[in-house]
Amino acid sequence: MRFLWGERTYLMGIVNVTPDSFSGDGRLQTSAASAHAQALHAAGADVLDLGAESTRPGALGIDADEECRRLLPVVRAVREALPAAVLSVDTTKPAVLAAAHAAGCDWLNSVWGLGGEAGDPPAERRESADALTAYAAERRLPVVIMHNKRVAAYDGDVVDAVLRYLDAQAARAVRAGIPPQAVILDPGIGFGKTADHNLAVLAALDRLVALGFPTLVGTSRKSTLGRLTGRAVDERAYATAATVALAVAANVDIVRVHDVAAMRDVARVADAVVRGWRPEAWNLERAPAGSDG
Repeated sequence: MRFLWGERTYLMGIVNVTPDSFSGDGRLQTSAASAHAQALHAAGADVLDLGAESTRPGALGIDADEECRRLLPVVRAVREALPAAVLSVDTTKPAVLAAAHAAGCDWLNSVWGLGGEAGDPPAERRESADALTAYAAERRLPVVIMHNKRVAAYDGDVVDAVLRYLDAQAARAVRAGIPPQAVILDPGIGFGKTADHNLAVLAALDRLVALGFPTLVGTSRKSTLGRLTGRAVDERAYATAATVALAVAANVDIVRVHDVAAMRDVARVADAVVRGWRPEAWNLERAPAGSDG
């Protein structure tokens, strides 16, 4: 699939292969995870993001062997069922990236970016980031670089800090040989940020887009939405829809979501308002004019 950045907002569907996903949708059985991925693809997901290690606050880490044990059978099953689908692997481990790429994944989605943690990352995280960068650059893989911190504390404005980090990370990726159009920046809503920080970042998405690289925003079912609405994780679809519409209005290129069918409608309508209705961008035929408004 060819991505035409700026033409419309694309959807990344979430496939959690974990026992402890924050959203409660983890699927450890290969058949269940593959079926879920196929359903998301049928609903309109442009990218399927497969992850086998929980990134929720307080989650226990797993080693590369366990991550591969959970992940690779699902990658192979999804690739067999959907030969033309774009698959992303959500990992921070070079060995897992290499194995997932060999099994059929096309993109890397790293919650610790390609430079480790914002600020002063531990040595092992820097080493992993260097190896991820080298692997992606050598194979020219699209990469999603996310802003993250262990502690939600910032010297100065949080938006400035996020943008400085992502701009530097993008420059590093390009210097390493990753094409600029394959460097996708994610401000990391819910990662190393308070609810107020998250809202400030969402209010400044136009500044993220202005950095000049493709962009991704993931707000789906996040705890900030629960704090604002008082809703449980599985009751945050409307709140998620509001943030998806905001992202589209800011010309964000990709939204990462659980509820693909519903959020596709949100993105399609918001895109029509922001960019003008172009059915061809959504692979649709133009509907005949009707009298129902």
